[in-house]
Amino acid sequence: MRATPSPNIWRHPDRYEQLNLGADPEGLLLAALDELLGERAPVAVALDVGCGTGFWLPRLASRARRVHGVEPHPDLAERARTRVRCARLEGQVVVHTALAQRLPLPDDCADLVFSHWAYFFGPGCEPGLAEADRVLRTGGAQVVVDLDVESDRGYARWFAASGRAVRADRAAAFFAIRGFRTRRLPVVWQFADRAELAEVLALEFPPRVAARALAETVGSTVAVPTVLRWRRNGGAST
Repeated sequence: MRATPSPNIWRHPDRYEQLNLGADPEGLLLAALDELLGERAPVAVALDVGCGTGFWLPRLASRARRVHGVEPHPDLAERARTRVRCARLEGQVVVHTALAQRLPLPDDCADLVFSHWAYFFGPGCEPGLAEADRVLRTGGAQVVVDLDVESDRGYARWFAASGRAVRADRAAAFFAIRGFRTRRLPVVWQFADRAELAEVLALEFPPRVAARALAETVGSTVAVPTVLRWRRNGGAST
């Protein structure tokens, strides 16, 4: 069993950091997560599956007393540990070099299992979802943040033009049958200038599509239609 290599962050982690810093300047994702957690926050234990360089770990640390990051790529996991050290969160956050399909945590230990652009639209991630089931406590929440492939705006349109065909109906049905609810968020990515935008688009798309995306974008802000999918383990979905 092995992880599927990511074509962007695995190869270009520094440029991917630009993407993270420019993503969702309005904080829509964090606001939606806070609304979902509600009065349960701070939760006892949160888990970030596919944490990459650990960008979300400090954000989760402000919402959980204990945070585990899981990342299969050793170099990225080490970058995540460095981020944790620089944020002085070593006593609160632990980073594991491990697979989503084999989480290094005991049963019924987590209140939140979070993944940001790590499960890739559904079908194929069944082993990871099964592991999330195993580690979630009753009433715990699993949150999956992904591209809204049902949209035809901005990033979603260019994604489709890249030849990465994803059947939107299949992705929606995949999560619905597993008890997930969906919330759509009008997320944007906003960069300092068009040069920085061009670098990020080149990271995300083949040259032809990246050039098209840049030409179709006014300024340095792009729409990235996003879905937040969530479910509770053995409890209500609200």
